[in-house]
Amino acid sequence: MTNARHSIKRGVSLYSYQEETFLRTMSLEDCIRAASEIGAHGIEIIPEQSIPDFTNLTEEFVDTWFAWMEKYGTTPTATNSYLDTKLYPDRWLTVEEQIASIRTDIDVAVRLGMPIVKATINTSPEVMEGAAPYAEEKGVQLLIEVHAPFHYEHPWILEHLEVMHRTQSPALGLMPDMMTYVKRFPRVVSERALRDGANPAIVDYIVELYDDHGDTHALMDIVNYRGGGPVEYGLARVASHYIWTDPRKMLDHMPLIKHIQAKFYEMTEDEVEYSIPYDEIIPVLIEGGFDGYLSSEYEGNRHIQDAFPVDSVEQVRRQHAMFVRLLGEVA
Repeated sequence: MTNARHSIKRGVSLYSYQEETFLRTMSLEDCIRAASEIGAHGIEIIPEQSIPDFTNLTEEFVDTWFAWMEKYGTTPTATNSYLDTKLYPDRWLTVEEQIASIRTDIDVAVRLGMPIVKATINTSPEVMEGAAPYAEEKGVQLLIEVHAPFHYEHPWILEHLEVMHRTQSPALGLMPDMMTYVKRFPRVVSERALRDGANPAIVDYIVELYDDHGDTHALMDIVNYRGGGPVEYGLARVASHYIWTDPRKMLDHMPLIKHIQAKFYEMTEDEVEYSIPYDEIIPVLIEGGFDGYLSSEYEGNRHIQDAFPVDSVEQVRRQHAMFVRLLGEVA
């Protein structure tokens, strides 16, 4: 499927199928097949989720992996590096130890044909700079995720941008997470809080404040003053973690943006994301000339699993039906 206006491609982070993976109702091959069947041919994985003993890849697994890629017409796109900065109980890892950990993740990516490694937001600019030469040597791009509540004007992201612009390393870049564009509070989250016994008046206050794009910085304190308990306090914390920013701010950084974490919480029956306005986001990506993958990342399961069946496959299918429409894909 192509469109003359852009070269944006569609894929899935197999993290989207975490519920089925955990319950053993879908195998790794099942996840790849499900993505392929909806034309989402880019496959992103979290090694810890998908690969037994992922730092010691067997030749058998690697051969099977590439056989699946050929069988389903899929392409490896990215792995995720979840840097554990406090591996030891008595101290934090040194910068050198963190760089060594990233190098291991790069090695895994190379063996699986992945051109991109996502560095989670807790990865420091110093570690990114230290790992860049090895990533360059291995032909891999190391992308820092821009994940809420961080944004492009946040000091932490500015430090990362300083490293990228100063070193001009072709290995360094950005991976925006669409959680930075939560325009409307996810109702699956607020409804879960109600089922968990939250005070409806406090829930309404939190949701209305967020939807009005009010100041959420002191929200946890306000909930405390209003007599909220742990459930209400947790909801307030979530509300202060989500952010809404103008998607057009990506245009200033588009040359560094190589992959999109297409986060979503709830695809409605109308095939629209309830909270994240992809109809405002995708035109910006097209305008900016983004030519990487929109990689689905479904996180709604954890908010409904207490009361409803989770069907991650259907949720991801709906998201890609939306992508097909917004990308104007034609045969």
